[in-house]
Amino acid sequence: MNTPMKVTLLAGGVGGAKMAEGLAALPDVDLSIIGNVADDDAFHGLWVSPDIDTLTYSLADVIDRTQGWGVADEGHRALQTLSKLGAETWMTLGDRDFGLHIHRTMRRAKGDRPSDIARDVANAFGVKPQILLPTDDVVQTRVRTDDGWLSFQEYFVRERCAPEVRELAVHGLSDARPTPEALEAIAGADLIVVAPSNPLVSIAPILDVPGIRAAVSDAAALKVAVSPFIGGKVVKGPADKMMKALGERPDALGVARRYASIIDALMIDRVDAPLGAEIRAEGLDILSSATLMKSRDDKARLASEIVDYARAQQLETRIAS
Repeated sequence: MNTPMKVTLLAGGVGGAKMAEGLAALPDVDLSIIGNVADDDAFHGLWVSPDIDTLTYSLADVIDRTQGWGVADEGHRALQTLSKLGAETWMTLGDRDFGLHIHRTMRRAKGDRPSDIARDVANAFGVKPQILLPTDDVVQTRVRTDDGWLSFQEYFVRERCAPEVRELAVHGLSDARPTPEALEAIAGADLIVVAPSNPLVSIAPILDVPGIRAAVSDAAALKVAVSPFIGGKVVKGPADKMMKALGERPDALGVARRYASIIDALMIDRVDAPLGAEIRAEGLDILSSATLMKSRDDKARLASEIVDYARAQQLETRIAS
């Protein structure tokens, strides 16, 4: 068996969770995941961390596979009661899910570090990889539309991504500090992978925490991003619509241009091969595969191809030296 490769994954959303599952399935990978916390918000007096919970539930294999988030075999009696009492219930939180949000909120109220809470929750669910936060401070994505500013969850869930996006902002970034765990995972990695997550609202809020982007750029690790686009479309979410609205190319080349300063290679779907020359012109190597992750085998295969590429690059470097 190969010496375990230390892999640090930057991840948010369903695409990030799928990539995490693929890497976690490999026997020769020591995986750390830095998850997006800029989607976090308060609902019914409880602090909800959607992307961190999706990572936790996915790796614990209790995720609702049909919708890609939440817990399988879920009920919604608490929401029914809240609705009867006149509360807004557009943020669909299940009964089992409420238990985690109650626990998180109670511990935050006691002054516990969010990173420690995320670690303890992952351990309780039997998750082996480390789930890390980029910051313990509150950072929150805001979306400006023609009707004004919305929280990310208002835009994503309540409005179903329908309004045109005019501007994005992440409140709290200027005062945020990176967690030592995230910086350690980046500095100690053999391979850093940027998941096929929304580049604007899942990955940027991680990289834009002061100190994180510089740490990734300075890390000795090989850095590979996975494009969330297949033929100019995303599998899930509003990344294509958002990038187009904000003047960026909504395709693999747009992803290459956004990440070119911090990555060495981009994994693209085979259907995007015609963009290869332009992506290489950005100074990037190209990996090409079937990137749609429908099954466990798809996730593990794609992850294995990225790790195999990294091992081959390590071998070439050793031979050259």
